[in-house]
Amino acid sequence: QVQLVESGGGLVQAGGSLRLSCAASGRTFSNGAMGWFRQAPGKEREFVAAISWSGGYIYYADSVKGRFTISRDNDKNTVYLQMNSLKPEDTAAYLCAAKKVIVALRTKNYDYWGQGTQVTVSS
Repeated sequence: QVQLVESGGGLVQAGGSLRLSCAASGRTFSNGAMGWFRQAPGKEREFVAAISWSGGYIYYADSVKGRFTISRDNDKNTVYLQMNSLKPEDTAAYLCAAKKVIVALRTKNYDYWGQGTQVTVSS
């Protein structure tokens, strides 16, 4: 089993920044990947970014490319999402997820999910 705990969410004004963290514990998969997704009320869960633990694969949704940066610290089993130039439309619950293999990282077919952390961007 893998446990994922997100932190770093909060309320920020448009144009501001936040850094989310996702700490993984339990069994981790060195050949796998981590992803960030977000879900706003009444909307589908959508892909935000993903990174392999090797760092060789990094993907972003078009809506966040150039503003968000995903990174990982293998020693700490932690993945980060640096979010800059935040917009009101970025408001959502942000969830991290773990996948055992590096396949279809943009889809929602991950093996483990965290509980999420709320990000609210005011205009």
